[in-house]
Amino acid sequence: MIPAADNSENWLDDLKWDEKGLIPAIAQDEKTAKVVMFAWMNRESLAMSVETGRAVYWSRSRKKIWAKGEESGHVQKIKSIRVDCDKDVILLSIEQIGGIACHTGRESCFYFRLEEREAVLEKQAKAPIKTRQYWKAVEPVIKNPDEIYK
Repeated sequence: MIPAADNSENWLDDLKWDEKGLIPAIAQDEKTAKVVMFAWMNRESLAMSVETGRAVYWSRSRKKIWAKGEESGHVQKIKSIRVDCDKDVILLSIEQIGGIACHTGRESCFYFRLEEREAVLEKQAKAPIKTRQYWKAVEPVIKNPDEIYK
């Protein structure tokens, strides 16, 4: 359970905010410890998260506060909040409502894995095989984003 926020904001002052007033935030599933999302928070969104018990982020693309799940319904209930030893990264232990954290309709935003494939140069049939890396989507879409964001 998240402790109730008091009127003092000293705990916010203890954190190391970047030059834009932001801090990275990692959302991790409480039960599986799987990292489901990375986002940014500002002072207001972190304070709102503590107050409401639900993850609230700062959207850099939209330049506004973004309550996770406000459009999709896939809210993140916060179970605990930790900060790293340098106090410059937030770790949220969350319960992901609906099992979907990513706007692509997947459980996690981290669904690409670096893979290798071997390729032979066509002009040189006897040339050694070259290994090439590429990003492969390795987790399924749980729900079509078009159905989520109607």
